[in-house]
Amino acid sequence: MKHANSTSHLSVKERAKNAVQDEFLRNAVRFTTDRLRNRKQAVTESFGQWEVWRERGEQIRAHTIANLDAYLAQFIERLEAVGVHVHFAVDSSEATDAVLSIIQSKKARKVVKSKSMVSEEIHINQHLEANGITVVETDLGEYIIQLAKETPSHIIIPSIHKSREQIRDLFENAGATQLTTETRDLTAFARRTLRSEFLSAEIGITGCNFGIAETGSVVLFTNEGNADMVMNLPPTHIVLMGMERILPTLADLEVMAHLLPKSATGQNVITYMSMLTGPKRSADRDGATEMHVVILDNGRSRQLGDEQFQAVLHCIRCGACLNVCPVYRHMGGHAYGSVYPGPIGAVLSPLLEKGEQYSDLPYASSLCGACFEACPVRIPLHDMLVQHRQKLVASGHGNPSERMAFKGYENIFAKPGRYRLSIKMARKFLSPLAKEGKIRSSFGPLAGWTKSRDFPMLPKQSFREIWPSLKRE
Repeated sequence: MKHANSTSHLSVKERAKNAVQDEFLRNAVRFTTDRLRNRKQAVTESFGQWEVWRERGEQIRAHTIANLDAYLAQFIERLEAVGVHVHFAVDSSEATDAVLSIIQSKKARKVVKSKSMVSEEIHINQHLEANGITVVETDLGEYIIQLAKETPSHIIIPSIHKSREQIRDLFENAGATQLTTETRDLTAFARRTLRSEFLSAEIGITGCNFGIAETGSVVLFTNEGNADMVMNLPPTHIVLMGMERILPTLADLEVMAHLLPKSATGQNVITYMSMLTGPKRSADRDGATEMHVVILDNGRSRQLGDEQFQAVLHCIRCGACLNVCPVYRHMGGHAYGSVYPGPIGAVLSPLLEKGEQYSDLPYASSLCGACFEACPVRIPLHDMLVQHRQKLVASGHGNPSERMAFKGYENIFAKPGRYRLSIKMARKFLSPLAKEGKIRSSFGPLAGWTKSRDFPMLPKQSFREIWPSLKRE
């Protein structure tokens, strides 16, 4: 499987330019995000008092992250009390080593997985396959992109960019015959194929939507039921979770059980909310006999205590910000070059991965604030994007010509006389580029703007110039 950053040598602007030229991609992403956004609006309006629920969600996540050390310690204590093996990983390397060590200790050769963004973050599939271990994704969307050797392009719907025809072709390459493009036929093939994988796998790997500190429970939200098979049929179950995915109590889970599905897919309730507290007990009829939880830091702890960015750890990975973002809706997820796309990815990726790789992602935003309005726990992503940009400029990043332009802007607006003179000069300079009252330019700094937007010509007289006559009248 190719990494999300396989085109990391390109800037986000170059990746976006390539993406917007793919008409099918744009239409597919727009269609699906429109549907998800409309469903969310309908279900939250009928539910009522949505802003009250958002505020409560924000309070729970803010309290949890502010006291994360205490709740993590309580969670780990409860996990160990019910027989769970806990592994804390400082970075992705430690996490993959922990998983590989567990699998090798069992002499296992096959792993089945349910959807997990953390597993994508640490590229666990590639590491396991490099060590001769077969990994099978069992979430339908993840199974599709695994066959395509791609990475997810959406947090909730990984294969949002694939057509039914493309999916049929992938399934036929995987052994299907005489498939139609009907959803029923495509899912039936996936079920038949994956059933034997569930039964023959020695290891099951899942993600974790929430860990409950009060009980040591792991909670998973799914719509397909595959996660239940993954964590119950193989004898060993491994949970991968980010260290921030903690909730203090089961009462807090009730709030998230409303916020997450409504924000993610516009569902009133999630199809499956599975709660697991420890491995199989002697009285249980099924379940894994051994359970491991790998808790990942990987840069998250650096945000603790940071007034600007600590709130990014409040995220519950619903993907609602992607569905309203005008940038994501035009270029899809792969153009971000990161495991986490959209506004949350533009904020989170540069924080988790220091250096140049994702430094330009904060500019992949219009700063419209739609992401904040959509976020069920009220994370001010638009403010964080501005703060990222400020830090980049302060550290010397940015286009030299852009810095010169803003310096000129500062000098011009510092004196009224300079401002008036600059307006007169701009009229003369822009006049040859104007047509039907709008400026058109195929070169220079205006070209990028006028290619896709209207740039009205400056009026013959400014308000300040006509004000004396208006005042006399």
